[in-house]
Formats: sequence, structure tokens, C-alpha cells
Amino acid sequence: MDRYKELIDIINYHNDRYYNQDNPEITDYEYDMLMKELKSIEKEHPEYVTKDSPTQKVGGTAKRTAGVLVKHRVPMLSLQDVFDKGEVYEFVNNTISLLGEGTEFLVETKIDGLSMAIRYENGNMVTAITRGDGINNGEDVTENAKVIKDVKKKLKNPVEYIEVRGEVYMTNEAFEKVNERQLENGKKTFANPRNCAAGTLRQLDSRITKERELSMFVFNVQETRGIEFKTHTEGYEFLKSNGIKVIENYYVCKTADEVWEAIGKIGENRGNLLYDIDGAVVKLNNLEDRKKLGETSKVPKWAIAYKYPPEEKETVLKEIELSVGRTGRVTPTAIFEPVRLCGTTVSRATLHNQDYIDNLDLCIGDTIVVYKSGEIIPKVKEVNKSKRLAGAIRYSIPDTCPACGAKLIRDDNSADIRCTSTNCPAQLERHIINFVSRDAMDIKGFGERYVIELIKEGYLKDISDIYTLRNYKEELIEKGIIGKEKNTTKLLDDIEKSKGNEPYKLLTGLGIPNVGKQAAKELMKNFKSFDALIEADMEKLTSINDIGEVTAVTIFDFFRNSDNIYIVSKLKEYGLNMQSEEEDNGNKKLEGLTFVITGTLPTLGRKEAQEMLEKAGAKVSGSVSKKTSYVLAGEAAGSKLTKAQELGINIIDEEQLYKLLGE
Repeated sequence: MDRYKELIDIINYHNDRYYNQDNPEITDYEYDMLMKELKSIEKEHPEYVTKDSPTQKVGGTAKRTAGVLVKHRVPMLSLQDVFDKGEVYEFVNNTISLLGEGTEFLVETKIDGLSMAIRYENGNMVTAITRGDGINNGEDVTENAKVIKDVKKKLKNPVEYIEVRGEVYMTNEAFEKVNERQLENGKKTFANPRNCAAGTLRQLDSRITKERELSMFVFNVQETRGIEFKTHTEGYEFLKSNGIKVIENYYVCKTADEVWEAIGKIGENRGNLLYDIDGAVVKLNNLEDRKKLGETSKVPKWAIAYKYPPEEKETVLKEIELSVGRTGRVTPTAIFEPVRLCGTTVSRATLHNQDYIDNLDLCIGDTIVVYKSGEIIPKVKEVNKSKRLAGAIRYSIPDTCPACGAKLIRDDNSADIRCTSTNCPAQLERHIINFVSRDAMDIKGFGERYVIELIKEGYLKDISDIYTLRNYKEELIEKGIIGKEKNTTKLLDDIEKSKGNEPYKLLTGLGIPNVGKQAAKELMKNFKSFDALIEADMEKLTSINDIGEVTAVTIFDFFRNSDNIYIVSKLKEYGLNMQSEEEDNGNKKLEGLTFVITGTLPTLGRKEAQEMLEKAGAKVSGSVSKKTSYVLAGEAAGSKLTKAQELGINIIDEEQLYKLLGE
């Protein structure tokens, strides 16, 4: 029973990440294995099953962000997943035994995108709806659907009513264009085409949707009035006659052998498609036969989805590139012949450290197997030693820094190798990128490209030089390092504004090992000023909550280094805020309480809510436990809310938060 409850929590969490946040953390395959385990337990213990089990629900939570909620006329169900040949044969043969010889099946590609239904009345498109919860409501995304090139707003052969269902997706080419624009604008890139397509369809601005070039395949006729079809393929022919793009690469089959052969053909062609697929769908062609078999509360009994194993490809290792991080740590990266995996072209993968390389037994020129962890991060799985070149030598990281030539040493208690020079230019680059990042000084638009160029041109020799850039404004505009006048002025203004940031942001930006945002907040809360922190001894440092002896040593040593003190003094001279405001201790209404924030709040951003709580003395945690005092829950709250309910923790909304704060 414990494992069953644990699985429900895990799957609910990942459902929220996938359906509501469009930001999955695990691969489809890993999710499928969790769901398979849950179904196996429920099969053995049907008494466990409730209506709240993930096996009894479809999709995510319909949200109001893209528009009003629209009631489904026909449920947008999911499909029963299968993973091996035996399950496919069992489905096909059982169906034939129920319906008789000659039963036809369609096998077609399963696009990895976002499901959407479109309603047409008298030939005119009237509404487009996302899947939402799949049963009751979806989101109205009509305006965004109208700008998708594959969506027909008017049918050539109008009928009284027809509702179709399809998959909105993004081609690999369109996805790469979007990420190129994101990089150019100094914004975060999307992890994969599915995430990008889902977020784009829910945009409030249809101009952004149009710019990102979404596509759509229709894979089902949901409901009709004024026309009837006997088979699914008849429906496809009608849709095609109206200019509607239907699923490509489908096969009509009559036996389990034919179905399995079609699944194999689709799988073999997977790498040649212009878009991602995550499986093959097997479904009945005859629509009356579908009615005979019916459906469960979640899936139709007349269709299954075969899921291919995680995609892996062989390629050749060309070289191992070494990079030096902000702390001097050297990271080896495999550079290999480009291959397409999960919708993107990859040519690099981290090798972590020398131990990792040794375990792989890696040589330059080896044929390696690569895959994507979480369908996002490229990784080297293994070496195909049968293809190893004669005379190949196992790779070892050299003993000199690739950036400055200084000696490299290995840490005593880890596999990390570090540069011994404090003046290494590669460390400066990472140091400045950390300093301007969101968790530190949060200087928006100060992207990595600008940092590299400004260091190269000699404008940045340490972090304090950021605040001298205004002196070179005309030069910067003329050289176009940051862009034209408007872009340069905006960045310089943002740099100037950052001087007024709270001191903990500056402390975070200094890059002291083990001192992240939370530790920096705690330190400034207790010491109030940089002067007091610099003078603090080990006893005072270790008396601070969450500051252990190791971290205290790094802080103490940092402020005993003359180079660091010189940089801090320059930052003080340039007018950066190094003194925390005196807090009204009488207003610490929530001191001693721990809050967890989950879901989307009506008016507050999560960061804003956290700052309000911390100002009132509360601690904000990222996970729910017995020590949690309150869970602040908004719309589409996921597994954290479920866990809070199970533990009997107080759950409040935004309005109740204001009452607690006395506002």
C-alpha cells in the first residue's frame, strides 16, 4: 500500500509538470513505466482504486490562461499504452475474436504534441479547444488556432456540423528557429518541440503563436451532423477533400503480423520525419465496431498506443573539449558527429570528470551510443568497442589548464579537477555570468554572448568593471558589442538600477562556494552589512542557521583574500547597496512558520508571494513535510497539494494569505 500511495504522488506530480506546466522532468518512457507499475498494483488490488487514481483520470487541469473554459461535447480520451510485441498481438487477436475475421485496423504515427479539437458549423470554424481535463472542460484557444497554417477556417464542402481532433505540434525546423530567436533576445530556450508547442498554443497573444509557426495533423472525426462515415479512412478522405491535413504514414491492416510490420516501418522512418513522434497508434477502422467495443472512463477499448523504447543513436567521438567553470572546475565535453535525438540535433554531451571517462573506457575516434536523459540532456551511454580503431588510446585530462596554462590539480575528496590560477580568464567569464544572473544581481538582458565579448575586448577584468561600462557607452554603441543605441542604453540603465538591489543579491553574486541565494539571505538578515560580515569570525559565522563549518570556512577565507576585498571595495565605491534596511521586528507575524507555495495564484507571482512571506518572518520551503505550517495553493496545484491534504496541513489561498499578513 505504501508503494501504491507513493506512485500516485509521483505520477500526479509529473502529470502536473507535463499537462499544466508544459515542463516535464522525466522521459515519456520513464513516466510510462511508473504508470505500468501502478496499473499492475491496481490489477492485484482492485480495492485500492478510487476515482482520484491517475489511471482513472485523463490529461491535466483545464486552465483559464488561454481563454474561457469550454465544455467537451465528446470526451478527448487518452490511449492505453503498450510496450512490447506480445501486448500488440494480444490486442489485435482479442479484437478479431470479438468482431470476426476481416476486421480492419489502422496503424499510424503518434505525434508528440498537444491535443486540440476544432468545431465547424455549416463549414465555418467556430471553436478550437485544448484537451484540458479530457472529460469535462478544455481551454478556448480559437484565436490562436486561426493563425496555425494547417487549420482550415472554412471547409470546401460544408456540412451542418463536424468536430475533428488533432495534434498541434512544431516541426524540428520551426523549433530551432524559435530557440535561435530566444538566444538572440537573451531569453531561456525551450527544452523540446512539445513543450514549445504547448506553451505557444496557450499564449494570450496570437501574434506570438503565428510567429512560432505551429503545425497540426487531424487524427479523428469526433462528431458529425449532416454527414456519416462508415470507416475512419472515409473520414480521412472527406477531411482531405476539404484541405485538412490528416495524419501521414498510416497503414490499413487485417492481421497481428501486418500490424506489427506497420509499427516497425513507422519506427524505422522515425529519424526521417520533420517532427517528433512518441509511438504508433493502432485503432479500429470501422466506426460501428468501435461503438460495439465502447470505452472505459479513461481510454477507448478499440485503440492502443505502442510506445517505442527511448531513442538511441550511434555516432563518432571527434574530440573532448575542456571548459573551465567559475570555481576553476574543469569539465570535459564529448564533441561528436551530429545526430538527431528527440527532435533536436545534438553534437555535444557532458562527460562530467575523469572517472566518468574511465568507466566508459573512452578513446577519441570511438563509436559511441548517445541518448537524451529526460528527452532533454544528451548523454553518452556506452562505447561500441567492436568498431574501435586500431591503436586507440584512452583519453586522460591533461595537467595544464586549457584557458590559462596553469597547473590543474584533483580535489582530495572528489573526482573534480581544478585550475590553480585565480586570474584564469575562463573563471572570470563564469563568475560574471553568475553575478548578473536572476538569483544574483538579476541584470536582465546581460547574456553570455555579451559577457564573452566584453571580456575579449578588455572592458571586463573583474565583476566590478560591470559598473564602469557606462563610461564607454559611445564606444560600445560604435562597436555594436551590445547592439545599437537602444539596446546598449537599456542594458546600461539596468546595470545602474541593480546598484539598489538588496545586499543578499550582491552577496550571492560574489560566487563564494556554498553561498547561494538562501544562505546569502540568512547571512544578511543576521549581519545587516557587508562590513559586519567581513569582520565576522568563525564563531559568529557558524552560529547562523544553515551555515555549517565548511561554508563558514569558505566565507571567512573569501574575505581574507586581498583580491576579493579590493573588488568589494570597488563595488562599494561605485555605489552598490551593502547595508540591509532595518526591519520592523514588530511586524514578524509569521515568524517560526514554514510555507510551501504551489500552483498559479490569481494576482501574485510565486517569487512575489515568497518575498512577502519572508518579509513577515516566515520560511518558504520547496517541499511539503510534517514540519510545513501552511500550503499556499493556487490554480492547477499538483502533488504538493495532494500531499498536504494527506498530512492534514493547513491549505490557504491568496485571499487568506492577505488575512494572515493583516492586509
